Amino acid sequence: SQEVHAFNIIGNRRINHIHAAVHTSRRLHPQSLSRHVHVHVLGRRPSSKLLAVDDANNDTKKPIMEDPNPGGLNNYGGSDDGDTEPADEPNFIQQFQSWLGSEEGKRDIQTYTISLSFALLLRVLIIEPRYIPSLSMYPTFDVGDQLAVEKVSKRIRPMGRKEVVVFNPPQTFRDIMNANYGSSNKKSKEALIKRIVAVEGDTVKVTGGKLYVNDEKQDEPFTAEDAAYEFGPVQVPLGSVLVLGDNRNHSLDGHIWGFLPRENVIGRAVFVYWPPWRIGTENL
Repeated sequence: SQEVHAFNIIGNRRINHIHAAVHTSRRLHPQSLSRHVHVHVLGRRPSSKLLAVDDANNDTKKPIMEDPNPGGLNNYGGSDDGDTEPADEPNFIQQFQSWLGSEEGKRDIQTYTISLSFALLLRVLIIEPRYIPSLSMYPTFDVGDQLAVEKVSKRIRPMGRKEVVVFNPPQTFRDIMNANYGSSNKKSKEALIKRIVAVEGDTVKVTGGKLYVNDEKQDEPFTAEDAAYEFGPVQVPLGSVLVLGDNRNHSLDGHIWGFLPRENVIGRAVFVYWPPWRIGTENL
């Protein structure tokens, strides 16, 4: 038909123009080895092959292998920057289970168990650390002092006057604390630290700011000040001791709640180990 004929004429003209452009390029650039031209004839389906236009010494047209992914990126896995994904690593639980099953893990567990058992035994039966939370024993102890409490000697020798002891509070102390602060107050059960001033059988009194035991005035250079109260005379019953704070006027102690049963004693304070400038056994 006329339309087909017209399309063929237009297509032939375009091919001639392309050939002319290629020959011109050869003359201008004789050193080029090859040019690739896509030939599309208007009205026809484009060829699936690329034609190679070789240099002037070789006009043979050869088919070239098509690019299966023209202009795209090869999908070879990994990230866009070329790094490959790391292999899966075992999680923490898997690593822990592997460690438990190894010889090294078994040796470590044995070492930790022995060390922990020894530390617990040492703390329960022999010595333990304590922290000073108040000024009731000032100036012997200040707030924040840490001291070691020895727990063995109480079983082999009796309590003595002027010794500093840590003890569980008696029921009379707890009753006073509960009455003033409520039964939910945790401080009523916390261990206390005071100084023994009299032992079983002693007659004790405080008068004129001074302490008397069996009618003998006591020398107490470790106290903060003279007592501002009167107490006694009373006799210490069997199996008990009387304890007072070195800060006599700022201590909730035996002159208020009475005598301390010896079985409540946890141990004797033997030395201060913290802070460094207070290390020592002074007044103990």
